[in-house]
Amino acid sequence: MKSTVEATQNWSEIIANYERENDKLKTRNTELEALVKYYEEQFRLHKHRQFGARSEKSQYDNGFMQPDIFNEVEATVDETSEATVEPELREIQRHFRKRKRLVNDTLPENIPIEIVEHGLDEQSCPECGEPLHVMGRGEKRRELVLIPAQVKIVEHVSKTYACRSCEQTATEPGDVTIIKAPLPKPMIKGSFASPEAIAHIMYQKFVMGAPLYRQEKDWERQGISLSRQTMSNWLLIATEKYLEPLYNALLAILLTQQVLHSDETHLQVLHEPGKAPQTKSSMWLYRTSGDAKFPIILYEYQPDKSAKRPNEFLMNFSGYLHTDGANYYHCLPPEIVIVGCFAHVRRKFDEALKSLPPKDRTNSKVAQGKRYCDRLFDLEREFADLPPEERHKKRQQFSKPLLAEFFEWAKNHSHLTKTSLGKAVHYLLGQQQYLENFLLDGRLELSNNRAERSIKPFVIDRKNFLFANTPRGAKASAVMFSIIETAKENGLHPCKYLVHFFKSVSSLALINNPFILDSLLPHTLINSFLSRLAA
Repeated sequence: MKSTVEATQNWSEIIANYERENDKLKTRNTELEALVKYYEEQFRLHKHRQFGARSEKSQYDNGFMQPDIFNEVEATVDETSEATVEPELREIQRHFRKRKRLVNDTLPENIPIEIVEHGLDEQSCPECGEPLHVMGRGEKRRELVLIPAQVKIVEHVSKTYACRSCEQTATEPGDVTIIKAPLPKPMIKGSFASPEAIAHIMYQKFVMGAPLYRQEKDWERQGISLSRQTMSNWLLIATEKYLEPLYNALLAILLTQQVLHSDETHLQVLHEPGKAPQTKSSMWLYRTSGDAKFPIILYEYQPDKSAKRPNEFLMNFSGYLHTDGANYYHCLPPEIVIVGCFAHVRRKFDEALKSLPPKDRTNSKVAQGKRYCDRLFDLEREFADLPPEERHKKRQQFSKPLLAEFFEWAKNHSHLTKTSLGKAVHYLLGQQQYLENFLLDGRLELSNNRAERSIKPFVIDRKNFLFANTPRGAKASAVMFSIIETAKENGLHPCKYLVHFFKSVSSLALINNPFILDSLLPHTLINSFLSRLAA
């Protein structure tokens, strides 16, 4: 009897062990299924990034929380009504419609026009042989002719003057008055660099994306031996001597603004002390917001992405700072209020939507989250033309309750993990305190796209020049990019602006003069030009 009881207990323990093992296997199987699903989502997203369109608009964006909002007629139609009966077909008269040209290419009116008249070689009447006379001008057509850059050498010669009267009355050679006309100081002492040449090299590299080695080959094709080392020295000296004071003047104005945008990207510097050539450095961007009277865009090179970099740059700034979700912005002093970027939030939901199988996208929870973002941006477009005070009131009335509903919806799905939706929701809730700050002031924006658009030219050009050789070169590149992008943002042609600036500040004494600098700032030139037009 005792052996029977012991055998029963043993079997019970064996069964219990099997059940525990089975539960563990089921749990592990569930985890693996979730992991496989996550990997499938990532594979679809990677495939879309590689081959698909980058736009965040899609066919699934068909209304806010109402998948059939644009199909209302089709959804409510009564198929039994007379309106659904096939209509009678009637033949109508055939007609044609002229199509408008979609291309708006025009020839500018401010370009010089060269008139080429075409006449007859034989100017006699074929009937009677008498000479013909011009009775008028007939058909006309225009062509756009491009003239390649022309190179010339300007030789500066100083004239020497003497007084004839003194020559006749002087008893000693030293008594004769001799005066030499002053020569303009060169941009770079001991060099044949000109303002036009340096501005052209800067423009080609930082606007047209032509690295110095390509420019070197282009100079050779024009019969000029100008090495990339010489061009690099020209850029470095011109930047440090002339452009850095201008950069500092713009920086002082930038830090007086109340709303700024910031972003950063990487840059490789080959010969940086204490770092391997493969190590990434960083290029930071700070710019004015849409409420500023005139735009300023400044780049700053730093060897890393630590939190002390924005702290140092914004030491004298207080106000609102638009950023992405990077943690190093969250260590700034309390007088700087961080405003989050909803474009990054929408991008997370858009990527999550694209990671789903096409059949599961239309009415998915991911699509619901993305529609919340789309609705917020729709409201911003409606408020775009309002003054800041009115925009602030509208946001409190419409955007604030919608945003609260969005966060409440996200909290109900915060339990999701290891899915694309879970990552998007986690990012949204983690940035909540910064994302809500755009409601504080009508001058603030819903996204940091303004900074991302401004840093894009550097990212595109980086694909051409790839890296900087030294920290000195990286710093100079940041200054040159700042001046060029600020000029572009103010509506100035960057090359023409640089030529004008270099010619105006021909000496170090002038470049350190604050009144001279103020008169040469991009927005000052624009205001002066507009004033002359108004006069």
